Amino acid sequence: MTSQRRIREVSSPAANPLTRDSGGDNLPPGLRLQILTTEHWSLLSTRALSWNEAFSRATMFLSALSGAVVALALVAGATTFDRGFVTFALFLLPVVLFAGVATFVRLVEINHEDVGWVIGMNRLRHAYLEAAPDLRPYFVTGSYDDEPGIMATFGATVGPGGFAHAFITTPGLIAVVDGVLAGAIAAIVGIYTGLDTRLALGLAVGAALVTVSLLVSYQFRRVVRPRGLEKPRFPEGQTGSSATNR
Repeated sequence: MTSQRRIREVSSPAANPLTRDSGGDNLPPGLRLQILTTEHWSLLSTRALSWNEAFSRATMFLSALSGAVVALALVAGATTFDRGFVTFALFLLPVVLFAGVATFVRLVEINHEDVGWVIGMNRLRHAYLEAAPDLRPYFVTGSYDDEPGIMATFGATVGPGGFAHAFITTPGLIAVVDGVLAGAIAAIVGIYTGLDTRLALGLAVGAALVTVSLLVSYQFRRVVRPRGLEKPRFPEGQTGSSATNR
């Protein structure tokens, strides 16, 4: 009986986003549903464009890195790793590292934008389920705009497990590659200045760890932390008109 009463409350005109008058034209439910569906497909198309840009950016950087490695191999064969090779590497690799950092920053920006699109889609699903709460068992993605709802749509883990997941994402992969590239540059500089091989190796490891740490920290500040600062409008446990008034 409680479940049936709850369905009647959510389906009432006061709580139903497809029938309630928000202060103006009382649009027919069919037209309201059409507006929500159009916005849903618009957000989905925007997400698809963002994914395409992310993959294109990552592919461009990895292609540039591959070309740089081939160029270094050819120069090494011609110069037998003398100072000419070191000079060429110190001119080429920083440019590639810049491309890698720029790619990482753009991927983080895309992820930040993608969170906004996911929040919008979750709110639309919330409106669908307010109109038809009996369809909830058939939805596998999130319908709330709080952290668990966002992660449900992404299919990611909330909590400590999400930190490890960050390194297998596209930005995480680029961050590790950038770290290795920064370490290689540091090692070449160390050898060029006459450091011992072990000291140069330690310098390389340190530079790689610092680079990855800085990039991951930037990703956390730009994508993860803002999610916790924004107050959700439709958190889990609140539905109907009480949620919309937050």
